[in-house]
Amino acid sequence: MDSERRKQLKELYKQMKPEMGILAIKHTHNNKYYLEGTQDLRSTANSTKFKLNFGNHPHKQLQKDWQKDGQESFTIEVLEKLKYDKDETKTDYSEELDILKMLWEEKLLQQGAELY
Repeated sequence: MDSERRKQLKELYKQMKPEMGILAIKHTHNNKYYLEGTQDLRSTANSTKFKLNFGNHPHKQLQKDWQKDGQESFTIEVLEKLKYDKDETKTDYSEELDILKMLWEEKLLQQGAELY
């Protein structure tokens, strides 16, 4: 690969924006949810699954249920994606993700779900 092509690919990579939003891990036996707001849905989903499979997730009750009931008792899904602002200078969406997470927590509780 020539250096010009490598430079183009590097620039394309820098311009890529990962999908961000609310990730839910749902325990299908008890309708209990663990929610996480993230600026990179794919990476967070992979990382969370990895931590749970290796007994290393920081949320102890979720980890305990995962080990007791097994991976097949859970689903990992994206509840909502957050769009990037048209203003290209904004890079931190933590506040928006926190608000979106609170809205989803409220919504799930109203539907009778439990939260971790």
